[in-house]
Amino acid sequence: MAMAINALLVLLVAVPAVQAVDHIVGGSSGWTQGVDYSAWAASQTFTVGDNLVFNYGSTHQVSEVTQANYNSCSSSNSIKTYNDGNTKIALSKVGSIYFICPVNGHCAGGMKVSVNVVAASGNTPAPGTSPPSSTTPGTTTSPPPPPSTVPTPSGAIGVFGHMNVWLMGVLGTMVVAFLV
Repeated sequence: MAMAINALLVLLVAVPAVQAVDHIVGGSSGWTQGVDYSAWAASQTFTVGDNLVFNYGSTHQVSEVTQANYNSCSSSNSIKTYNDGNTKIALSKVGSIYFICPVNGHCAGGMKVSVNVVAASGNTPAPGTSPPSSTTPGTTTSPPPPPSTVPTPSGAIGVFGHMNVWLMGVLGTMVVAFLV
């Protein structure tokens, strides 16, 4: 019986946990002028629980702004402004989030990034709620039809979900074998 418990402990420790991802804004270039932040953001998947990390020098700042202020490069009504040179922002909700460098001329020169945050696998909006809409004023959209089947998780969540099913089967077999 002690051998079964030891095997169980080894298997449970061997299952790695899925953790949040730190996205370094701009990759190795960081938060500076001359970087194509649209291309960088398009190459990433931002999930609730992940973090954006802005690394920048003293000549830059980071301002979280509304979509309208992002489009016009205005920081006059910033949601929050950072200037510590190494800003880590937790992505806590689904939807688009917008950042600019509020230093005069930097945003207009391309120093701005918008990211679309998606739900972590297994996290679904509360009934009767939906993610923020990105429709333009004066237009309407109808909600998407309900899925006909439940999607199979993919990526790390899917792999570990299947691993957990396998692990439980192995553990159940071990318990039955030792009880018989």
